[in-house]
Amino acid sequence: MTSVDAATMTHANGDAKIAQSAKLVVKTPKGTRDHNPHQMSLRDPVFEKIKAIFKRFGAPCIDTPVFELKEILTGKYGEESKLIYDLEDQGGEKLSLRYDLTVPFARYLAMNKITNFKRYQISKVYRRDNPAMTRGRFREFYQCDFDIAGKYDTMIADSECVAIIASILKALGLPDFTIKINHRLILDGIFDVCGVPVDKFRTVCSSVDKLDKSPWEEVRKEITEQKGIAEEVADKIGKYVKLNGGKELIDELLENEELNRSTSGKQGLEEMKLLLQYCDFLNVSQNVVFDLSLARGLDYYTGVIYEAVLKATVVENGKNVGIGSVAGGGRYDNLVGMFDPKGKPVPCVGVSIGVERIFAYLEANAATKPRTTETQVLVCSAQKNLLEPKMKIVTELREADISVCHFELHNLHFVLVTFSN
Repeated sequence: MTSVDAATMTHANGDAKIAQSAKLVVKTPKGTRDHNPHQMSLRDPVFEKIKAIFKRFGAPCIDTPVFELKEILTGKYGEESKLIYDLEDQGGEKLSLRYDLTVPFARYLAMNKITNFKRYQISKVYRRDNPAMTRGRFREFYQCDFDIAGKYDTMIADSECVAIIASILKALGLPDFTIKINHRLILDGIFDVCGVPVDKFRTVCSSVDKLDKSPWEEVRKEITEQKGIAEEVADKIGKYVKLNGGKELIDELLENEELNRSTSGKQGLEEMKLLLQYCDFLNVSQNVVFDLSLARGLDYYTGVIYEAVLKATVVENGKNVGIGSVAGGGRYDNLVGMFDPKGKPVPCVGVSIGVERIFAYLEANAATKPRTTETQVLVCSAQKNLLEPKMKIVTELREADISVCHFELHNLHFVLVTFSN
């Protein structure tokens, strides 16, 4: 190869690299986003308010790894398991990004042999879902979780979680919201008396969970055609899951001869009646509705389930669409036992605030852009050779816990010292 050939090849390789670089699309991955200073100045106070309420309810903070052993997460989410991000084999360990904060918390309790504990955690989770950015549905997003582990009198801890949801949404100044509540035992009782095979309770439950997004006709079609449930059974289910109300509905169902044949259904109704009574005591019942269509598709729920829905809308593709669910949770008494060598259960109940959807609403309705800095003093000099004393003044103010900025120029033709209010 001559020197001319070598030079030609080097030039060609350079052109190829430039062409390859030109093809690179610089963007964030699908379902993720950057947050600019204005957005962060809106987000930070929201997180602080949520933290303050979690602390007001007596919870310390913990943190867990962003990824877990794959087997820790497998089999805990039912049909939602397909949304888990799996990582490549790392030194012999099969890992997955955490799907939520609940399963890692259960693993934490079992690993540390904790049977009575209250905690909050604010961290990112990851789901391989179809994103809807304007409504706050992402593949990487924050969850704000509060959980209570341990044995308490029936519905005491559960009502605390409902009160936390109401306290947070009110503190953030959000408009009308409804906290839907139901009970897995009631749903199991309904499925039982309607004729659903026991081994199909959870898969039918995941279909019913779609009623907040799809009409009953579509859900019925899924139950019959995909889940293999007889049409007459599906029609019986439909009569129940369309019901919602308050104490009167519970009393009506307690007198329902068909549902009373189910021990689990009757127990769930008695517990739900007690929960509504406690919601009265906690002054949150005005926002609570007993809704039999609420199912919560995750497999680990065993008792009370709840979901907070904002009635507000945001503009998406030129249309007003509902924000939807901004919080959810429930009781999961068997999850910790799955990680304990002896299968010892630890009763747990918790709530997760879907803060990204709240941010979507707040950003869309912000009247003005918030301040992005907390600067209280700006120090400038109008004469030469004052950089040293200026920097000493800046340092002295900062040591006094005052937020200060200064121009990094030797010469500036005006003096400005200003204090924010």
